[in-house]
Amino acid sequence: MKVLKINKDDWANGLKKLGESCRLLGPLKDGEFHNFKELGQGELPDFNFRNTRLSPKSIVYPQSEKMFDYTLDQNDPNHNILKEAEKDYSPQVVLGIRPCDAKALSLVKLNFDTPEYQDTYWLKRFESTTLVGLACHNPCSNCFCTSTGTGPFHPEALDMLLVEDNDQFLAQILTEKGEAIAKTAGWSTEAGSDAPAQITAMKEAAEGRMTSFISAENLKNKSAMEIYEDPYWEDVSFSCINCGTCTYLCPTCWCFDVQDETCGNCGIRMRNWDSCMYPLFSLHGSGHNPRGQKLQRVRQRFMHKLKYFLDKYDEGIQCVGCGRCVRYCPVNIDIRRVCELMNRSEACPVTI
Repeated sequence: MKVLKINKDDWANGLKKLGESCRLLGPLKDGEFHNFKELGQGELPDFNFRNTRLSPKSIVYPQSEKMFDYTLDQNDPNHNILKEAEKDYSPQVVLGIRPCDAKALSLVKLNFDTPEYQDTYWLKRFESTTLVGLACHNPCSNCFCTSTGTGPFHPEALDMLLVEDNDQFLAQILTEKGEAIAKTAGWSTEAGSDAPAQITAMKEAAEGRMTSFISAENLKNKSAMEIYEDPYWEDVSFSCINCGTCTYLCPTCWCFDVQDETCGNCGIRMRNWDSCMYPLFSLHGSGHNPRGQKLQRVRQRFMHKLKYFLDKYDEGIQCVGCGRCVRYCPVNIDIRRVCELMNRSEACPVTI
Protein backbone atom coordinates (compact mmCIF):
# COMPACT_ATOMS: atom_id res chain seq x y z
CA MET A 1 0.00 0.00 0.00
CA LYS A 2 1.43 3.36 -1.05
CA VAL A 3 1.66 6.08 1.61
CA LEU A 4 2.22 9.68 0.55
CA LYS A 5 3.31 12.60 2.68
CA ILE A 6 1.32 15.80 2.18
CA ASN A 7 2.77 18.85 3.89
CA LYS A 8 -0.01 21.07 5.19
CA ASP A 9 1.63 24.01 3.42
CA ASP A 10 0.97 22.19 0.13
CA TRP A 11 -2.56 21.13 1.05
CA ALA A 12 -4.39 24.24 -0.16
CA ASN A 13 -2.48 24.35 -3.45
CA GLY A 14 -3.30 20.70 -4.11
CA LEU A 15 -6.99 21.28 -3.46
CA LYS A 16 -6.95 24.27 -5.79
CA LYS A 17 -5.64 22.07 -8.62
CA LEU A 18 -8.14 19.36 -7.75
CA GLY A 19 -11.02 21.82 -7.74
CA GLU A 20 -10.34 22.73 -11.36
CA SER A 21 -11.53 19.31 -12.53
CA CYS A 22 -14.21 18.32 -10.01
CA ARG A 23 -16.44 19.53 -7.21
CA LEU A 24 -14.97 19.45 -3.71
CA LEU A 25 -17.06 18.83 -0.60
CA GLY A 26 -15.95 18.77 2.99
CA PRO A 27 -16.87 19.54 6.60
CA LEU A 28 -17.52 23.20 7.38
CA LYS A 29 -18.66 24.88 10.59
CA ASP A 30 -22.42 25.37 10.38
CA GLY A 31 -23.61 27.22 13.48
CA GLU A 32 -22.72 25.06 16.45
CA PHE A 33 -21.99 21.97 14.34
CA HIS A 34 -19.98 20.81 11.36
CA ASN A 35 -21.75 19.53 8.25
CA PHE A 36 -20.59 18.55 4.76
CA LYS A 37 -21.01 21.25 2.13
CA GLU A 38 -19.60 22.10 -1.27
CA LEU A 39 -16.41 24.12 -0.90
CA GLY A 40 -16.26 27.52 -2.53
CA GLN A 41 -13.23 28.74 -4.46
CA GLY A 42 -10.27 28.92 -2.10
CA GLU A 43 -12.30 27.45 0.76
CA LEU A 44 -10.69 24.66 2.78
CA PRO A 45 -12.43 21.88 4.70
CA ASP A 46 -12.40 22.39 8.47
CA PHE A 47 -10.98 19.26 10.05
CA ASN A 48 -11.36 20.63 13.57
CA PHE A 49 -14.27 18.33 14.42
CA ARG A 50 -14.97 14.88 15.81
CA ASN A 51 -17.96 14.05 13.69
CA THR A 52 -20.62 15.95 11.82
CA ARG A 53 -24.13 16.15 13.23
CA LEU A 54 -25.71 15.05 9.93
CA SER A 55 -24.11 12.12 8.19
CA PRO A 56 -22.72 12.87 4.71
CA LYS A 57 -25.10 10.35 3.07
CA SER A 58 -26.92 13.23 1.34
CA ILE A 59 -23.88 13.70 -0.90
CA VAL A 60 -24.84 10.47 -2.67
CA TYR A 61 -28.49 10.32 -1.60
CA PRO A 62 -30.07 13.82 -1.49
CA GLN A 63 -32.77 14.46 1.08
CA SER A 64 -35.07 15.62 -1.73
CA GLU A 65 -34.48 14.75 -5.36
CA LYS A 66 -36.49 15.57 -8.47
CA MET A 67 -36.96 12.46 -10.57
CA PHE A 68 -39.39 13.49 -13.34
CA ASP A 69 -41.17 16.51 -14.82
CA TYR A 70 -44.64 16.40 -16.37
CA THR A 71 -47.34 18.66 -17.71
CA LEU A 72 -51.11 18.35 -17.49
CA ASP A 73 -51.68 20.89 -20.26
CA GLN A 74 -53.84 19.09 -22.84
CA ASN A 75 -52.49 21.41 -25.56
CA ASP A 76 -48.91 20.31 -24.93
CA PRO A 77 -47.90 17.29 -27.06
CA ASN A 78 -46.03 15.92 -24.02
CA HIS A 79 -49.00 16.11 -21.66
CA ASN A 80 -49.23 13.31 -19.09
CA ILE A 81 -45.76 12.05 -20.03
CA LEU A 82 -43.11 11.71 -17.33
CA LYS A 83 -39.77 13.09 -18.56
CA GLU A 84 -36.68 12.30 -16.54
CA ALA A 85 -35.22 15.37 -14.85
CA GLU A 86 -31.67 16.39 -15.72
CA LYS A 87 -29.05 15.21 -13.23
CA ASP A 88 -25.54 16.31 -12.42
CA TYR A 89 -23.28 13.30 -12.11
CA SER A 90 -20.04 15.21 -12.59
CA PRO A 91 -17.02 14.01 -10.56
CA GLN A 92 -16.93 15.04 -6.92
CA VAL A 93 -14.42 14.47 -4.14
CA VAL A 94 -15.53 14.23 -0.52
CA LEU A 95 -12.75 15.37 1.80
CA GLY A 96 -12.63 14.34 5.44
CA ILE A 97 -15.36 11.72 5.61
CA ARG A 98 -14.98 9.55 8.69
CA PRO A 99 -14.30 5.84 8.08
CA CYS A 100 -17.59 4.83 9.74
CA ASP A 101 -19.59 7.03 7.33
CA ALA A 102 -17.75 5.59 4.34
CA LYS A 103 -18.47 2.07 5.58
CA ALA A 104 -22.15 3.08 5.85
CA LEU A 105 -22.25 3.80 2.13
CA SER A 106 -21.04 0.28 1.38
CA LEU A 107 -23.86 -1.12 3.53
CA VAL A 108 -26.46 1.04 1.79
CA LYS A 109 -25.10 -0.10 -1.58
CA LEU A 110 -26.21 -3.64 -0.71
CA ASN A 111 -29.80 -2.39 -0.89
CA PHE A 112 -29.50 -0.08 -3.90
CA ASP A 113 -27.42 -2.41 -6.08
CA THR A 114 -28.93 -5.90 -6.09
CA PRO A 115 -28.98 -8.52 -8.86
CA GLU A 116 -32.70 -7.80 -9.39
CA TYR A 117 -32.83 -4.02 -8.93
CA GLN A 118 -30.39 -1.14 -9.30
CA ASP A 119 -31.15 2.39 -8.16
CA THR A 120 -29.51 4.30 -11.01
CA TYR A 121 -29.74 7.68 -9.26
CA TRP A 122 -27.86 6.43 -6.21
CA LEU A 123 -25.37 4.34 -8.15
CA LYS A 124 -24.39 6.98 -10.70
CA ARG A 125 -23.78 9.53 -7.97
CA PHE A 126 -21.84 7.01 -5.90
CA GLU A 127 -19.69 6.01 -8.87
CA SER A 128 -18.86 9.65 -9.60
CA THR A 129 -17.73 10.22 -6.00
CA THR A 130 -14.23 9.81 -4.60
CA LEU A 131 -14.02 9.38 -0.84
CA VAL A 132 -11.05 10.84 1.01
CA GLY A 133 -11.32 9.69 4.61
CA LEU A 134 -10.00 11.38 7.72
CA ALA A 135 -8.75 9.04 10.43
CA CYS A 136 -10.28 9.62 13.84
CA HIS A 137 -7.65 10.05 16.57
CA ASN A 138 -10.12 10.88 19.36
CA PRO A 139 -13.41 8.97 19.02
CA CYS A 140 -16.52 10.41 20.66
CA SER A 141 -17.62 8.84 23.94
CA ASN A 142 -20.80 7.54 22.22
CA CYS A 143 -18.96 5.92 19.29
CA PHE A 144 -18.78 2.13 19.17
CA CYS A 145 -17.49 1.63 15.63
CA THR A 146 -14.97 -1.08 16.53
CA SER A 147 -17.92 -3.29 17.52
CA THR A 148 -19.61 -2.97 14.11
CA GLY A 149 -16.94 -4.04 11.65
CA THR A 150 -15.28 -0.67 11.20
CA GLY A 151 -13.03 1.60 13.26
CA PRO A 152 -11.30 4.99 13.58
CA PHE A 153 -8.76 4.16 10.84
CA HIS A 154 -10.85 1.62 8.86
CA PRO A 155 -9.98 1.81 5.13
CA GLU A 156 -12.97 -0.07 3.65
CA ALA A 157 -14.98 1.93 1.08
CA LEU A 158 -12.41 4.74 1.04
CA ASP A 159 -10.25 5.74 -1.91
CA MET A 160 -7.72 7.56 0.24
CA LEU A 161 -7.25 7.78 4.00
CA LEU A 162 -5.69 10.89 5.52
CA VAL A 163 -3.92 10.49 8.86
CA GLU A 164 -3.12 13.80 10.49
CA ASP A 165 0.41 13.89 11.86
CA ASN A 166 1.37 17.32 13.23
CA ASP A 167 2.23 19.54 10.24
CA GLN A 168 1.52 16.90 7.61
CA PHE A 169 -0.94 14.29 6.42
CA LEU A 170 0.06 10.71 5.81
CA ALA A 171 -2.15 9.66 2.89
CA GLN A 172 -2.81 5.98 2.29
CA ILE A 173 -3.69 5.40 -1.38
CA LEU A 174 -6.34 2.68 -1.41
CA THR A 175 -7.83 2.63 -4.93
CA GLU A 176 -7.23 3.86 -8.46
CA LYS A 177 -9.56 6.77 -7.75
CA GLY A 178 -7.35 7.75 -4.83
CA GLU A 179 -4.26 7.46 -7.03
CA ALA A 180 -5.86 9.66 -9.67
CA ILE A 181 -6.77 12.54 -7.37
CA ALA A 182 -3.33 12.46 -5.74
CA LYS A 183 -1.78 12.81 -9.18
CA THR A 184 -4.14 15.66 -10.14
CA ALA A 185 -3.41 17.49 -6.90
CA GLY A 186 0.33 17.05 -7.31
CA TRP A 187 0.76 15.00 -4.15
CA SER A 188 3.59 12.65 -5.06
CA THR A 189 6.07 12.66 -2.18
CA GLU A 190 6.24 9.17 -0.75
CA ALA A 191 6.45 8.83 3.01
CA GLY A 192 9.34 7.03 4.64
CA SER A 193 9.44 3.27 5.07
CA ASP A 194 8.41 3.67 8.70
CA ALA A 195 5.06 5.32 7.76
CA PRO A 196 2.94 2.09 7.80
CA ALA A 197 4.21 1.23 11.29
CA GLN A 198 3.58 4.80 12.41
CA ILE A 199 0.01 4.67 11.11
CA THR A 200 -0.55 1.31 12.80
CA ALA A 201 0.63 2.72 16.12
CA MET A 202 -1.73 5.70 15.82
CA LYS A 203 -4.58 3.35 14.85
CA GLU A 204 -4.01 1.18 17.92
CA ALA A 205 -3.84 4.27 20.13
CA ALA A 206 -7.14 5.57 18.74
CA GLU A 207 -8.85 2.21 19.22
CA GLY A 208 -7.49 2.16 22.77
CA ARG A 209 -9.41 5.38 23.45
CA MET A 210 -12.73 3.75 22.58
CA THR A 211 -14.93 3.48 25.64
CA SER A 212 -18.20 2.20 24.17
CA PHE A 213 -18.86 -1.28 22.80
CA ILE A 214 -21.73 -3.57 21.85
CA SER A 215 -22.10 -7.33 21.43
CA ALA A 216 -24.11 -8.81 18.57
CA GLU A 217 -22.62 -12.28 18.29
CA ASN A 218 -25.86 -14.08 19.25
CA LEU A 219 -28.19 -12.25 16.87
CA LYS A 220 -27.49 -14.35 13.79
CA ASN A 221 -28.54 -17.59 15.45
CA LYS A 222 -31.58 -16.27 17.29
CA SER A 223 -34.92 -16.54 15.52
CA ALA A 224 -36.55 -13.31 14.41
CA MET A 225 -39.84 -14.29 16.02
CA GLU A 226 -38.13 -14.97 19.32
CA ILE A 227 -36.79 -11.41 19.39
CA TYR A 228 -39.97 -9.94 17.93
CA GLU A 229 -42.09 -11.41 20.71
CA ASP A 230 -39.76 -10.51 23.58
CA PRO A 231 -41.49 -8.56 26.36
CA TYR A 232 -39.10 -5.60 26.60
CA TRP A 233 -40.35 -3.70 23.52
CA GLU A 234 -42.99 -1.80 25.46
CA ASP A 235 -40.33 -0.46 27.84
CA VAL A 236 -37.93 0.33 24.97
CA SER A 237 -40.58 2.30 23.07
CA PHE A 238 -42.26 3.99 26.03
CA SER A 239 -40.42 7.32 25.81
CA CYS A 240 -40.22 7.53 21.99
CA ILE A 241 -41.93 10.61 20.53
CA ASN A 242 -41.65 9.47 16.89
CA CYS A 243 -39.62 12.54 15.93
CA GLY A 244 -37.50 10.67 13.35
CA THR A 245 -34.23 12.22 14.53
CA CYS A 246 -32.54 8.82 14.74
CA THR A 247 -33.40 7.90 11.15
CA TYR A 248 -32.55 11.25 9.58
CA LEU A 249 -29.14 11.41 11.25
CA CYS A 250 -28.30 7.75 10.64
CA PRO A 251 -25.81 7.13 7.80
CA THR A 252 -27.33 3.73 6.97
CA CYS A 253 -31.04 4.63 6.88
CA TRP A 254 -32.32 4.62 3.29
CA CYS A 255 -36.14 4.78 3.46
CA PHE A 256 -37.82 7.16 1.04
CA ASP A 257 -41.21 8.24 -0.25
CA VAL A 258 -42.12 9.25 -3.81
CA GLN A 259 -44.55 12.16 -4.21
CA ASP A 260 -46.08 14.10 -7.09
CA GLU A 261 -46.31 17.87 -6.63
CA THR A 262 -48.47 19.83 -9.06
CA CYS A 263 -48.88 23.58 -9.47
CA GLY A 264 -51.34 24.53 -12.19
CA ASN A 265 -50.49 22.37 -15.19
CA CYS A 266 -46.87 21.79 -14.20
CA GLY A 267 -45.72 18.99 -11.96
CA ILE A 268 -42.73 17.11 -10.66
CA ARG A 269 -42.23 13.67 -9.16
CA MET A 270 -39.86 13.77 -6.19
CA ARG A 271 -38.12 11.31 -3.95
CA ASN A 272 -37.80 12.41 -0.32
CA TRP A 273 -36.29 10.80 2.73
CA ASP A 274 -38.87 9.14 4.93
CA SER A 275 -38.76 7.56 8.37
CA CYS A 276 -40.14 4.31 9.74
CA MET A 277 -40.84 6.27 12.93
CA TYR A 278 -43.70 8.17 11.28
CA PRO A 279 -47.28 6.85 11.58
CA LEU A 280 -47.94 7.38 7.85
CA PHE A 281 -44.86 5.45 6.73
CA SER A 282 -46.57 2.07 6.49
CA LEU A 283 -50.16 3.24 5.94
CA HIS A 284 -51.81 1.22 3.15
CA GLY A 285 -54.06 2.72 0.51
CA SER A 286 -56.88 0.71 2.05
CA GLY A 287 -56.49 2.63 5.28
CA HIS A 288 -54.97 -0.32 7.15
CA ASN A 289 -51.69 0.35 8.98
CA PRO A 290 -49.74 -2.78 10.06
CA ARG A 291 -47.55 -0.61 12.30
CA GLY A 292 -50.08 1.85 13.62
CA GLN A 293 -48.74 1.77 17.19
CA LYS A 294 -45.54 3.39 18.42
CA LEU A 295 -44.27 0.11 19.86
CA GLN A 296 -44.56 -1.55 16.45
CA ARG A 297 -42.59 1.22 14.73
CA VAL A 298 -39.79 1.29 17.30
CA ARG A 299 -39.51 -2.49 17.17
CA GLN A 300 -39.37 -2.38 13.36
CA ARG A 301 -36.49 0.10 13.40
CA PHE A 302 -34.31 -2.00 15.70
CA MET A 303 -35.31 -5.31 14.15
CA HIS A 304 -34.32 -4.02 10.73
CA LYS A 305 -31.01 -2.58 11.90
CA LEU A 306 -29.92 -5.46 14.07
CA LYS A 307 -31.72 -8.57 12.79
CA TYR A 308 -33.47 -8.38 9.39
CA PHE A 309 -30.49 -6.76 7.62
CA LEU A 310 -28.11 -9.27 9.21
CA ASP A 311 -30.24 -12.21 8.09
CA LYS A 312 -30.78 -10.91 4.56
CA TYR A 313 -27.25 -9.85 3.60
CA ASP A 314 -25.01 -11.65 6.12
CA GLU A 315 -22.78 -8.57 6.21
CA GLY A 316 -23.10 -7.73 9.90
CA ILE A 317 -25.65 -5.39 11.42
CA GLN A 318 -26.94 -2.27 9.68
CA CYS A 319 -25.06 0.06 12.01
CA VAL A 320 -21.55 1.51 11.87
CA GLY A 321 -21.38 2.72 15.47
CA CYS A 322 -21.19 6.44 14.72
CA GLY A 323 -23.25 7.18 17.85
CA ARG A 324 -25.38 9.95 16.31
CA CYS A 325 -28.70 8.41 17.35
CA VAL A 326 -27.36 8.03 20.89
CA ARG A 327 -26.12 11.62 21.13
CA TYR A 328 -29.15 13.34 19.62
CA CYS A 329 -32.17 11.27 20.69
CA PRO A 330 -34.24 13.76 22.74
CA VAL A 331 -35.55 11.00 25.03
CA ASN A 332 -32.30 9.01 25.40
CA ILE A 333 -33.23 5.80 23.61
CA ASP A 334 -29.91 4.00 23.20
CA ILE A 335 -29.28 1.48 20.41
CA ARG A 336 -26.42 0.00 22.45
CA ARG A 337 -28.83 -0.92 25.22
CA VAL A 338 -31.40 -2.30 22.78
CA CYS A 339 -28.73 -4.41 21.08
CA GLU A 340 -27.76 -5.78 24.49
CA LEU A 341 -31.36 -6.80 25.12
CA MET A 342 -31.74 -8.41 21.69
CA ASN A 343 -28.40 -10.19 21.91
CA ARG A 344 -28.76 -11.54 25.45
CA SER A 345 -28.74 -15.25 26.10
CA GLU A 346 -31.62 -16.84 27.93
CA ALA A 347 -29.23 -17.85 30.68
CA CYS A 348 -28.35 -14.21 31.33
CA PRO A 349 -31.57 -12.16 31.22
CA VAL A 350 -31.22 -8.40 31.04
CA THR A 351 -33.81 -5.95 32.29
CA ILE A 352 -34.24 -2.43 31.02
